[in-house]
Amino acid sequence: MLVLPTGQVMFTDGSPDVEIYTSPGSPDPAWAPVIKSVPGTLTRGTSVAISGLQFNGLSQGAMYGDDGAMASNYPLVRVTNHASGHVAFFKTHGHSTMGVATGTHRVSTTFDVPAGAETGASDLSVVANGIASDPVTVTVQ
Repeated sequence: MLVLPTGQVMFTDGSPDVEIYTSPGSPDPAWAPVIKSVPGTLTRGTSVAISGLQFNGLSQGAMYGDDGAMASNYPLVRVTNHASGHVAFFKTHGHSTMGVATGTHRVSTTFDVPAGAETGASDLSVVANGIASDPVTVTVQ
């Protein structure tokens, strides 16, 4: 099983059959990452620092034995272009911590804005454990 960035859970058993579970509920807003600082303008081809709360979620995700590691305790940066509606995920690295349930302790990470990223006004969110922060409006140039 793997928690997807949408909050859905994907299940496979080694067969060609893949199952997707969508919860009828929604996460508690207190569980969501919170963006505290990110530049309003993102330049393509650069690395950008972002900081906030709960970037690593509340749990490591799932892990068992020596053959299953489905960790979801790392920040994903999701960018949705206003004009096209296209969604892109920007690579993150250099996390200040991999600890979970960091509460009010401010954490940070760095993300790369791809050289080919779609330009224009966009919403940026941080996703951890399939739970997204409230979006922040940025401009990709």
